[in-house]
Amino acid sequence: MPLSKRARIEIYLPETGKSSYARLHSAFENEFLHTFGGCTVIKGIKGLYLGSDGKTDFDRISLLYADTPFDFDDYFEELSDYTDRLREAALEASEEESVLIVVHEIYHSL
Repeated sequence: MPLSKRARIEIYLPETGKSSYARLHSAFENEFLHTFGGCTVIKGIKGLYLGSDGKTDFDRISLLYADTPFDFDDYFEELSDYTDRLREAALEASEEESVLIVVHEIYHSL
């Protein structure tokens, strides 16, 4: 059988220990579970970045991702709108200046 092209959505969220962030993580897990039938969660990832002072800073982050049933190219606009809404919800529910959400095409062997 040929490979099936799909879109994967990834959300990178900080692990702060705050209950509001735990609720946000849980909300995204449930969103992916009920929208796409499941998701993968990888916790304890180290994210590095340069601070405004030029020094290296790091955060512990979680990666949540789900593979959608949608072809990346055919549903690009819908995926873009959906991830914009996810990002807006994350920014509203957190104290973050930005939240990274990535969408890319993947291929499944079914």
